[in-house]
Amino acid sequence: MARKYEGHVIGIDLGTTYSRVAVWQEQNNRAEIIYNEASFVAFTDDRRLIGDSAKNQAASNPFNTVFDVKKFIGRKYSDPIIQNNLLSWPFGVLSRSNDKPMICVNYKGKEKHFSPEEISSLILKKMMDIAGAFFKSPVKNAVITVPAYFDDSQLKAIKDAAIIAGLNVMRIINEPTAAALSYGLHKRATCVENRNILIVDLGGGTFDVSLVTFKDDKFEIKAATMTQFGGEDFIDRMVNHFVKEFKMKHKIHISRYSRALRRLRNECDEVKNKLSFDFDATIFLDALYDGIDFYSSMSRAKFEQLNIDLFDNFMDTVKTCLSDAKINNSSVDEVVLVGGSSRIPKIQQLLQKFFKKGKHLLNIIHPDEAVACGAAIQAALLSGGLKSVPKEVHQYLSRLSYAEQEPEPIPKNIVNDKKVNVTIEDNKSKIMIDFQGGVGITVNVPGSLNVSLPDTALVLPINVCFATDSDGMLNVSAELNENKFSSIFIKV
Repeated sequence: MARKYEGHVIGIDLGTTYSRVAVWQEQNNRAEIIYNEASFVAFTDDRRLIGDSAKNQAASNPFNTVFDVKKFIGRKYSDPIIQNNLLSWPFGVLSRSNDKPMICVNYKGKEKHFSPEEISSLILKKMMDIAGAFFKSPVKNAVITVPAYFDDSQLKAIKDAAIIAGLNVMRIINEPTAAALSYGLHKRATCVENRNILIVDLGGGTFDVSLVTFKDDKFEIKAATMTQFGGEDFIDRMVNHFVKEFKMKHKIHISRYSRALRRLRNECDEVKNKLSFDFDATIFLDALYDGIDFYSSMSRAKFEQLNIDLFDNFMDTVKTCLSDAKINNSSVDEVVLVGGSSRIPKIQQLLQKFFKKGKHLLNIIHPDEAVACGAAIQAALLSGGLKSVPKEVHQYLSRLSYAEQEPEPIPKNIVNDKKVNVTIEDNKSKIMIDFQGGVGITVNVPGSLNVSLPDTALVLPINVCFATDSDGMLNVSAELNENKFSSIFIKV
């Protein structure tokens, strides 16, 4: 049953490179994007910039312009993903004593440290303000999307960012589900037929592939695979190519100069987009470094040659997802393209070739907008503002089930209830129960549960219950002799 929310509701796609906010337009019977800007935040001597204005001045202010924050939100500083990206970020990233990453910039003449949640909250706040201006009244309620692989600490970090921004999070849904809603795929499911939909989401910073099965208006994610590459990696290859060309022509290695490199990178971003529609693109940067103009070109064939290994990795990820779902390519009914880099012709050619019999690639709507529009549809469903489809589109397994079993529908919130026989030593106040798996779209998520126990040695069964809320966040509790003595939230 739809809950009553005060005021308007919105859907937010908090992306790695671009973020969007969408609303459900009842009069047009569709979701529409009302805001679309870069996920950049910049700090200067007198102000703070958010969105395109921040990105546009990045070349002149590289050390105080923050981007890619989604890559490390909810992660520890020691996480390999953060460590592998440290050299590519011109802004400083420091570690707190608890291994939490902090972003270091100069703001109004002073060194300031911001958490990833605080930076993300600034982007969310701007979206709220834009939506408020659109409706001419404050907006507080939103559905926010996250990648399917986000674990509990990342989900919690997104919620914390929303709280800092003053947002009420109606629901957090994964991006494949949002994309499916946007394409209206839930309307195609019938009571007598399963439909297997492969959702290919190639964005600026990450690449996700999800296999979703639809039946009886229910979504089930059979498998999902994520790799840490995206449109930015294609741009990296072009940047490196032009850096070498500039060095060959002028004997200067411009990769040492942040401002010149940022200008070149912005131009390569434009070239990548042009090559999705044209076979050639030119590049011209006046006074790129020390008054030297730079003129060159890039063909689609050269672009594909520079990125041949990334295209191979792309298809390997698709194949891994199907293997994890235990189906073959002929069992896939439709392929949904999401994310700006899914427009790359080579990407579409590889998919068409792999999915035989001329499988249709669903790109009938703007791939950049699919996730945000799906979030807006979910917001309308939750608030009762959407009447043309079922009030709730059920998600039985928005994340993989705990334990190595075939996925089956599960009661609301209960993921697993497992008895564990343990031997307790004398004078031990706690026992650590290790587990593998968990309610994550990626498998092998480690964690532990600390449980207070009696003083004397004994062998006893402990009931450990793994539960997830509607946002997919994991809670774990333990029970002994009908007395619950520990119930904690596990951070993994």
